[in-house]
Amino acid sequence: MKANSNTTNAVTKTINNLTDAYKTRGLDAVMECLVPDDDISLIGAGADEVRVGLALIRTQAERDWAQTDSIEMSFLPKSISAAGQVAWVFAEGAFNIQTGGQGMTLPARATSILENRSDQWLIVHAHFSTPTAGQEAGSSV
Repeated sequence: MKANSNTTNAVTKTINNLTDAYKTRGLDAVMECLVPDDDISLIGAGADEVRVGLALIRTQAERDWAQTDSIEMSFLPKSISAAGQVAWVFAEGAFNIQTGGQGMTLPARATSILENRSDQWLIVHAHFSTPTAGQEAGSSV
């Protein structure tokens, strides 16, 4: 069910806080957007980027930053839905990356699940991907 405006605004704020903190490499601020649970999960666009738990998500962010001069996620939520204390988001956007003097922009997709805890929407699961390069529009493979 489509989220009401209060939930939409609060969830969007959490997503924006995450992307802002990621861009500025604010590790503590990134972690504040996440539930402090052992089973929090993140799936990235890389082949080995499946992370469960805060420590592994922290390690992933540190790896991303160590391998780039700058990296930014920009997402525009296309759909925010909610039921009770749980919300889910689908967004499209881009990863803007600078590394080794080279810049690249990769189209990106993201889905997130958030839970409202003490009037704060926190991410319990996030999945980031990039569309398959070379796959023609209208083709499933």
